[in-house]
Amino acid sequence: MSIDFEETDPSAAADETQMERFAPDLAVTLLVDHAVRLGASDLFLSSGENGVRASVRHLGIVREIARMSNEQGSRCMFHIRAAAGLKYDERRKPQDGRWVRHRQGGPSVDLRINTMPTLYGESMAMRVLVRDSKLLSLAALGMADSQLALLKSWLQSPSGLILATGPTGSGKTTTLYACLAHLNDGRRKIHTIEDPIEYAIGGLLQSQVDDLNGPDFRLLLRAVLRQSPDVVMVGELRDAAAAETAVRAANSGQLVFATLHAPVAAGAIQSMLGMGIHPHFLCSSLLGVIGQRLVRTLDPETKVPLDLRAAPRTFDEVRPWLETGQGDVVYAAADDGSRGEGYRGRCGVYELLNMSPALRELIFEGRSSSDIARKAVEEGMLDFRRASLIKVAQGETSFDEILRVVPAADQWVGR
Repeated sequence: MSIDFEETDPSAAADETQMERFAPDLAVTLLVDHAVRLGASDLFLSSGENGVRASVRHLGIVREIARMSNEQGSRCMFHIRAAAGLKYDERRKPQDGRWVRHRQGGPSVDLRINTMPTLYGESMAMRVLVRDSKLLSLAALGMADSQLALLKSWLQSPSGLILATGPTGSGKTTTLYACLAHLNDGRRKIHTIEDPIEYAIGGLLQSQVDDLNGPDFRLLLRAVLRQSPDVVMVGELRDAAAAETAVRAANSGQLVFATLHAPVAAGAIQSMLGMGIHPHFLCSSLLGVIGQRLVRTLDPETKVPLDLRAAPRTFDEVRPWLETGQGDVVYAAADDGSRGEGYRGRCGVYELLNMSPALRELIFEGRSSSDIARKAVEEGMLDFRRASLIKVAQGETSFDEILRVVPAADQWVGR
C-alpha cells in the first residue's frame, strides 16, 4: 500500500521499497512528522527477522506505518542514536536518551527514547511530546461533576499528597498539569521535577532530571524542598527514597503531586506501603488518589445506535449522575474498514479516592486494597465501573471500548 505522509489516516503504511529511497535522516523526519500529525503518543522501530517495522501508538492502539530493510532500519536507528546522544557502539544493554527535534514551520517535538536488544536486533521506543500542546483545564479533563468538585476541594488544601495512578500512557501527567494550571495564579511558589519537561509553563519553576550528566531525581527533590515551595509536582515516585521524601514534604507543609503505577486508586496505597512508607505517615499526608484510564471516543458522524429495550435498567445505578434522556440511546462504533475503527480522540475515565477517617483507619490496620476500595464506594466514591457506565450512557464511548481498556477485575472492585 502506498503512503502519503501528508495524510493523517493511520491505516496508511509505507512498504519497504518506498522507505529505501530516503536517506536515513529524511526517513526519520518523515516518520516523526507523520506520528505528530496523527497525534500518536509513541513511535516504535522494531527489528524482525525480515526487516524493521515502524509503528505508532494511535488512540492507544499500535498501528504499523512503514517497513524497512534491516540495513535501512539500522541506519535510521543510528541517526536517532546520534541525535539523542546515545552510545552508538553499545547494543547489548538498554539505553535512554532524549532528542528535541526542531521542525521547520511547526512546533518542536521532544522525543524520549529507549532502546534495547531483542532476538533479531534493536528495538527502539520513542515517546512523542509536542512542545506547544495545549494544557487542559480541570473542566476539560472529563470528570463527573461530583469528581471535579472533590478534586477542587483537594487543591484548596495548603498541604498534603495527591497521587495520580494508572498504566503508562493513561494521562496522569496531563491531569497533574491541569491541577498546576489551576493553582498557577501568581500567589504560590510552584516547583516541578520532571523527566522530561513535557510542557513549559510560565510562572512555574521546572527542573529536569538528568541521570547521566546532571542531578538525579532524589537530589533535585531534596534541593527543591530547600527552596521553600508551596506546591511541588514530582513526575513519578520510582523508589522508596523518593516516596519517603514526597510523603515527608507533604507532612511538613507543602502540597505535593506525584504519579504512581497502580491498577486502581486503592492500589496506589498498597504501592506506597510496599515501598516502605509507614502507615502513620501515609495516613497523615495523603489527601486522595486519582485513578484514571483513557478510552477512545466514538466518531459522532459514524456511530451506530444500539437498542437497549431488552435491558431497560442498564443505567439505573448511575441515574443520579445522568441528565434527563441520557442512557435512552447508546452507541457502538461503526468500523468502516479504516484503522480508526469508528473512534475519534480519547477521553478520561476516573475514580477519585477521598481520604476519610474510616479509610485512614483501614490503612493503619494494614487492610487490603479491596477492603479500602469497598469502603470508599460505601462512602460515595464513583468507581471505574460506574464512571465507565456514565461515559457509555452519555454517548461518548462504547461498551466494547470500556471492556477493552478497563479490566473486568478493576470494574468490580468494591461492589
